[in-house]
Amino acid sequence: MKLIKIKDVMDYTGLARSTIYKFISEDTFPKPVPLGERAVAWVENEIQDWIIDRIAQRDKLNS
Repeated sequence: MKLIKIKDVMDYTGLARSTIYKFISEDTFPKPVPLGERAVAWVENEIQDWIIDRIAQRDKLNS
């Protein structure tokens, strides 16, 4: 299991920081893991699963 920072999450998803936090507030994106008072990271596998789910939703709509 690997934790990744916001920059990596943005690179993986192509989303802006504000969009990531908007999706988190809407409970449609994996929540970050607190690392300290001002530091958070995301579980890499959860981000990858979110991406896979988005692809599956796209494929379901196109079939």
